[in-house]
Amino acid sequence: MSDAEAENLDTVDDRGSYVESPIIMATVRVVAPFVFTYGLYLMFHGADSSGGGFQGGVVVATVMLMLGIAFGIDPLREWVRPATLVVIVSLGVGAFLAIGFATMLPPFDGAFLEYLAFGFHHDSKYGIEAVELFIGVIVASTITGLFFAIDAGKEGGDNE
Repeated sequence: MSDAEAENLDTVDDRGSYVESPIIMATVRVVAPFVFTYGLYLMFHGADSSGGGFQGGVVVATVMLMLGIAFGIDPLREWVRPATLVVIVSLGVGAFLAIGFATMLPPFDGAFLEYLAFGFHHDSKYGIEAVELFIGVIVASTITGLFFAIDAGKEGGDNE
């Protein structure tokens, strides 16, 4: 390895995991709330139009990735701890299952996720939207957790 290549590798290693550019930071500050809102819109309106829990969750997770790239992954990890993500995923799965099994309880006597068993006005629409919201929460938390895991593995990659 030449000295120039070794110096180039040292320069690459000295860079942090984010750019620390004021332009990117300002752009993320402006764009992130709109992207987050769009992700929530996709989650809530997945039953009536294109979108849904998975797509909305991915868009919401994109906000977390933008924040991590603009302001650093370590501060983001301190703000949203990985244990918190595990709790959020667990609550999302639990809420999804609770809605699914609630339709099977004796007063409703329906099948799993048979929203019409609830018997109230627009029960199918609200049931689907609630499930889509919980799916979005699960997807967003999982992708954010994967982002943290990939960043945590950067120190001990295949080169060592």
